[in-house]
Amino acid sequence: MHGGLISIKEALPTLKPQERIVADFILAHPEQTVKLSVQKLAKLTGVSEATIIRLSRSLHFKGFQELKMRLVADLAQPTWALQDTEAYQEIQVEGLTSTLIDSISHNNMQSIQDTLAVLSAKEVERAIEAIEGARKICVFGIGASAIIAQDFMQKFSRIDRWCEAAYDFNSQATLAANLTEHDVAFGVSYSGQTEDIIQSLTVAKESGATIITLTKFGSNPVSGLADIKLFTTSLEKGIRSSATASRITQLNVIDILYVGVIRLNFESTVGLLENTRKAVRSSKRDGNVE
Repeated sequence: MHGGLISIKEALPTLKPQERIVADFILAHPEQTVKLSVQKLAKLTGVSEATIIRLSRSLHFKGFQELKMRLVADLAQPTWALQDTEAYQEIQVEGLTSTLIDSISHNNMQSIQDTLAVLSAKEVERAIEAIEGARKICVFGIGASAIIAQDFMQKFSRIDRWCEAAYDFNSQATLAANLTEHDVAFGVSYSGQTEDIIQSLTVAKESGATIITLTKFGSNPVSGLADIKLFTTSLEKGIRSSATASRITQLNVIDILYVGVIRLNFESTVGLLENTRKAVRSSKRDGNVE
């Protein structure tokens, strides 16, 4: 039950000024923080006790006690001090190819590892159940997030789920307007700020659909619309900020949801996968290969 430090670091840009004061103190003094009560921490940082409680909830923790428990778990890990932006390697435009391979691979693995600290198993379980019970699933993504949406549609179509993906606002709004309370709208936006996704999910919510979002950790407009919030993290540096390691973490979450749904109806789903596999093989034998 770790993830206190990475959650604070990821959420920093979205915190309110008073919450940011407390967050900065915790990051600078994690060992001291775990020994403090809410009252003592409030006095040391010059904020109200309510601010500390709000910070804990902004981090999606039940309260300050859970935040402290997660900090304790972080501190118990030998590598806790590396769980920050310095753990990501800057990608050099000049240098050996072997260095490039190591840096990119390291950053991708670090992103997945950090995401494990902020991805709620309870929310994942709720998302799996919602997807499994949905009449129809519409998944929305713009730009780099469209790749994630396409991967989602491809996977779930293979197991006979009615799944449609849309990559521009007009298509998304059209699908969203015809959803019902029996459907799911899944919005992907790493920043959580994509205006088209916000508007599309708003339409879907008004239609009664269950809203699932996949965004970076912290408060943002996209996740603010969600019934079920899934988070990833990727504290990237330099040119890494352009949807690289973050894309890997999102694809990893989609894989988790996909296998989670398969697990609920394993025997029948395996048969569906075999049907699609046979169909593709048959197409290749007929010479229909791109």
